Amino acid sequence: MSRASLEKDPREVAAMFDGVASGYDRANSFMTFGLDRRWRTITARALDARPGEKVLDLAAGTRVSTREYARNGAWCLAADFSLGMLRSGRHRDVPAVAADAMHLPFADGSFDAATISFGIRNFVDTKAALVEISRVVRPGGRLVICELSTPGFGPIRFLYRKFFRRAMTLLGKVTSSNPAAYEYLSESVAAWPNQHAFAEIIAAAGWQRVEWLNLTFGVVAIHRAVKPSSAGPDLNSTS
Repeated sequence: MSRASLEKDPREVAAMFDGVASGYDRANSFMTFGLDRRWRTITARALDARPGEKVLDLAAGTRVSTREYARNGAWCLAADFSLGMLRSGRHRDVPAVAADAMHLPFADGSFDAATISFGIRNFVDTKAALVEISRVVRPGGRLVICELSTPGFGPIRFLYRKFFRRAMTLLGKVTSSNPAAYEYLSESVAAWPNQHAFAEIIAAAGWQRVEWLNLTFGVVAIHRAVKPSSAGPDLNSTS
């Protein structure tokens, strides 16, 4: 099976996720010691999807997160460019569409909110994707992104950087049918910007009221922003 390079060619990334789709949810839960469920719950609270709203869940994979966000009555659409991931989640009762975040097949202002969980670091151009996402969200609409990040506390950060990649590669060998894919995933985490740097990318893409919340000592961060009627950066952090 394939693994993607850090150049993040969309075809490579899609093929890699197609190859790990069948065991992806199980591997994630194993490698995060079940914390992925808690992270999804907190992300759902930050998203605050309400009845009658339309929510776009990008890089939705097997639709686990989409189903979580739809619990309060919002209409939530799962979108992913990996057909294998979408097929693996077809038993979940939420609509899904194959879509590339760089060229979304939706009209301007189609959604009240957009969200991404553990997927944006695989996009070939983060800022361009955030601009495209803004196009399909209505003015005043919300953006919520949950992603692996950088612990702020020095000793935790040291341990995380020193052991995370080795542990992720080892656990990938134990839990996944494509261990090489987890080598790429650990490399993509190491190359990902920290909380403030990512917030600046979000603001540069035209979103406002950008803030973030650290989870599990900053191993994961939830970034939240709003689409304005006029542009201008506004960064806030919450630890």
